[in-house]
Amino acid sequence: MTADQPRQDDKSEHTYERDPFYPPDPPPKSPPPDGADDNAGDGGSMSMIEHLEDLRRVLIYCLVAALLATVVCWFFSGRLLDLLVVPLKDQGVYFHAPNEAFLTRLKISFVCGLFLVVPFIFYQIYSFVVPGLYERERKVMTPLLVFSTGLFYTGVAFSFLVVTPQVMKFMLGFGTDLMQPLIGIGPYFAFVARLSLAFGVIFELPLVVLFLSVAGLVNPRTLLRAWRFALIIIVVFAAVLTPPDVISQMMMAVPVVLLYISSVLVAIAVTRKQRARREQEEQQEREEYEAELAAARAEAARVRAQTEAARTEAAQEQRKQEQPRQDEPDQEEPDHVEPDQDTQDT
Repeated sequence: MTADQPRQDDKSEHTYERDPFYPPDPPPKSPPPDGADDNAGDGGSMSMIEHLEDLRRVLIYCLVAALLATVVCWFFSGRLLDLLVVPLKDQGVYFHAPNEAFLTRLKISFVCGLFLVVPFIFYQIYSFVVPGLYERERKVMTPLLVFSTGLFYTGVAFSFLVVTPQVMKFMLGFGTDLMQPLIGIGPYFAFVARLSLAFGVIFELPLVVLFLSVAGLVNPRTLLRAWRFALIIIVVFAAVLTPPDVISQMMMAVPVVLLYISSVLVAIAVTRKQRARREQEEQQEREEYEAELAAARAEAARVRAQTEAARTEAAQEQRKQEQPRQDEPDQEEPDHVEPDQDTQDT
């Protein structure tokens, strides 16, 4: 074959004999039965279509639960309205449109129903996320779900039971004898709902700080040293999320600052414990590596000693085989050769 000639691929098939001592191929895995969860407990992979179907299932369950809770709360909407206007029982509330009372009862039924099914919604979100987590992360997610629900309810309860009465008392105190309040039920409900939602969300700050600290995205000691900047940010957010009055802003800012400091301290304790556990694991891995290295060196020394012993034994055996040859006498040819009889006769 010349250099200019293109090289032809060898299409001949080669057959190889199988080594009888080689382990056989594992049998093919049987498909999972219908209805079995491929990802349960082993972190199996799911396709994009399966993820979308799972997400659709979660959304449908949450919407159905909220709808059923709204229907149930509708039958108690009158009592819920009476409970809502307790801070204004001396002044009373009014509705300024024929359908305002109906719409307000519908809104309060939906909000209270959604408030009741918040744990179920959090659980559905948890069930959607947990198949992609490791066992160690699942142990963290379970208390995280409980604490997030508890903090949300605590923020809403603090807003309705403590903040709302004080804010309404402060705001209505600006009236005079000739300027009396005439509060509509629609704006009042919107005010209370917005304030309660803001407190419920802002009370989740400790979990956010703890999550960011444990994940290594922020340093809790840095957050503690930057408490002045955090105070300014909290006050600004309180001014945005609450009505334009000092009482509601201060009643949101003070608890949030306390929650911020407490969450940073908890994050410092957790990260310190996590760091100590990581250092202990690294020390244990280092000791195991050193033990394996020492065992490997000992094995190498043993193999080297066996090799040297084998070489020495082979050399001795070779010398023993060469010794008899050296002891045999050399057979030299005689110097004088007698002539043959025919030669003498000649």
